[in-house]
Amino acid sequence: MGKYDFDRIITRKGSGAMKVDGLVDIFGRNDLEGMWIADMDFAVAPPITRALAERMAHPIYGYNVIPREYWDSIITWLGHRHDWKVEHEEITFIPGVVKGIAFAINYFTSAGDKIVIQPPVYHPFKMVIEGNERVVVNNPLIPAGGSYHMDLERLERIFAEEHPRMMILCNPHNPVGIQWDIETLRNVASLAAKYDVIVVSDEIHGDLMLDRRPHYPFASVSDEAASVAITLGAPSKTFNIAGLVSSWCVIKDEKLRKGFFHWLETNEFNAPTFTAIIGTMAAYNHCEDWLDEMLEYISGNIDETERLLNELAPEIKMIRPEASFLVWLDCRGLGLDHNRLIDMFVDKAHLALNDGAMFGEEGEGFMRMNLGCPRSMLRHAVESLAKALHKGEEVTV
Repeated sequence: MGKYDFDRIITRKGSGAMKVDGLVDIFGRNDLEGMWIADMDFAVAPPITRALAERMAHPIYGYNVIPREYWDSIITWLGHRHDWKVEHEEITFIPGVVKGIAFAINYFTSAGDKIVIQPPVYHPFKMVIEGNERVVVNNPLIPAGGSYHMDLERLERIFAEEHPRMMILCNPHNPVGIQWDIETLRNVASLAAKYDVIVVSDEIHGDLMLDRRPHYPFASVSDEAASVAITLGAPSKTFNIAGLVSSWCVIKDEKLRKGFFHWLETNEFNAPTFTAIIGTMAAYNHCEDWLDEMLEYISGNIDETERLLNELAPEIKMIRPEASFLVWLDCRGLGLDHNRLIDMFVDKAHLALNDGAMFGEEGEGFMRMNLGCPRSMLRHAVESLAKALHKGEEVTV
């Protein structure tokens, strides 16, 4: 038993949580166990709660300054946790990583420009590109031995022939949980520098490395990477504070940074609320022990899910993640088409997961499952799934 109780069941219904109060709108029913959207069912670390409560106790919520300590908390964290040195002038606030991607798209590209993504990948990438009248160019990941790797040969052909202005990199990759190795990232950087492609690197899962693996910030792997990279990250996934809307953007290259940061400031896109400032400082300065213990618990959840699937639903294969509390389930062994697969999970097993097709056609036959929950919840979920798959057969956990 650790310092923190991750086994505690916390009822979220009625709290405005999208994970439970949004079930009817998304899935058409409200009797589902929510294991979809990427927040966790764990209590926030006490230093964050205390810091917010102390500030909320003051009776005036006026305009706030941004203290130097706010920037220092992020810079110190990146240096300590990821061995990445960031200077004060290289960082700014962003009100959400997807918004940061949208800002970069609107500032650096024009309508009709091509932008590369690598499906199966986080679905807002495609949505924000097409919603801003840009063109998606897919460089699908290549399945390999129960995982995936990048198709670097195809990526160079795309860069050379399609002339994209930008690439959105997911590092670590969502939904398949891969931390790209340094060589792969350096190869991407070399190609991007050669063909004048800006790389927007979504690193929101970078703090969630499992089994003490290192995270490699894209901009840190080479001088070429630093020259083309716009890096976006946040404490939100790490410390389960997505509702505070606090993210950051780091750009090492002055030519990329100067105009973009000025544009963000001019439009007041880089002005954090006081809750974002307080939550971020408390998280990065005082909650590393909570994070380390939580990651150990998540690793245990992954082990348990893999064991249960092998015993109760061996037709479903789990791709073991290197990062994050999300797992990618290969359900193709069930022999179900897309609609029947959704019906199996939602209407028969009463589980709300993200179906793989939303991450691109390469995700058809897969499901993304959120394991950021008490272990009893995931055991119940897998047992419910097994009962639905093998109706009439006795299933025990």
